[in-house]
Order: sequence, then structure tokens, then C-alpha cells
Amino acid sequence: MSQSHIIEVDGAFVGVAVRIDRGYRFVATDLRLDELDTSIWPTLDDVRRLARRSLLAATSAGPVSPALHAGAHLTSVREGSSR
Repeated sequence: MSQSHIIEVDGAFVGVAVRIDRGYRFVATDLRLDELDTSIWPTLDDVRRLARRSLLAATSAGPVSPALHAGAHLTSVREGSSR
């Protein structure tokens, strides 16, 4: 059976670190950490540190403006069209 560790940032569950032969594989449960999903790190402390740093960076960036969303852009172009 695999050994796993819950990864929390400020009390919020953001993923799990699963022990593998090369270190720890991070499995993200928070979409803001999706880029880290399945990444491998040498130590559990590395996983915790990177998850925290990445989540705080994603949070400080703020919400994405709807105008920057591709679907929103296409909708506004179509609505503004004279066709």
C-alpha cells in the first residue's frame, strides 16, 4: 500500500503527496495547483513548500477577468457584430 500525506495550505486541502521510489508525487485537488499535478519532488517538505508558494501566487494574482476568457471574448465579438 502506498504511503500518502495530505497537503494543506492554511487549513485548506489542496492535494496529496504519494511516496514513490524517487521521492513524492503531488496529486492536486485544487484547480489552482493543476500545473503541479503529478510532479515529483525529492522531499515532503519540498511538496508542501511548493504547493504553498504556488497557491499563494495564484491567489495574489486575483480572479481572471471575464474579458480575458476566450469564450467571453468570442461572445462579445459576436454580439458586437453587425451581421
